Amino acid sequence: MQVHHIGEQNSILNNFIYEIRDENIQKDSMRFRKNIERIGEILAYEMSKTLNYEKKDIVTPLGIKEVFLPENDLVICSILRAGLPLHQGVLNFFDHAQNAFISAYRKVEKDGSFDIRVEYFASPALDNKTLILADPMLATGQSLVKTFDGLKTHGSPNELHIMSVIASADGIDYISKHFSENTHLWVAAIDHQLNKKGYIVPGLGDAGDLSFGDKL
Repeated sequence: MQVHHIGEQNSILNNFIYEIRDENIQKDSMRFRKNIERIGEILAYEMSKTLNYEKKDIVTPLGIKEVFLPENDLVICSILRAGLPLHQGVLNFFDHAQNAFISAYRKVEKDGSFDIRVEYFASPALDNKTLILADPMLATGQSLVKTFDGLKTHGSPNELHIMSVIASADGIDYISKHFSENTHLWVAAIDHQLNKKGYIVPGLGDAGDLSFGDKL
């Protein structure tokens, strides 16, 4: 698996990461969602450099100009509900993409262990498509693997790209063992700890709750 750690180089991305992590700033849900969306746009832009392009002529009022446009047939899939702001950011740049949605959550047992449950998914056909899996927090990596397993009933994409805002080193190691070598991971920041509950440390907390409010 090819890992593209966009946050390794200083850019305006640093500011968005700072604001979603800060325990005071992140209390503003609208600002939190917007920053996740902006990060999605940055990741989409970086990913766009790896797509296939075809030459086309564009007619202007004064003449004809040769341009190169992406030709990949894209499908963006997000994991509900935390993935929605990231999904929107990617869709802002890949506005002709088709869309898929997966409901995945942690089923926590009394002993503190948990399993990933997938209960709903809606997706177009994936054969010969370029699939983008958008999940803001790549913690253990289990939800991404189960999501992709669920999507296999809809076909086999030609390319797989994963987009995350923050990933744990353990999560990256886990998914690298389950996805092919030509899979691309686009990530804004990498943290190196998971706590006993499987949350990224220092991370930012629960991205779904910060975006949309507490859940039962």
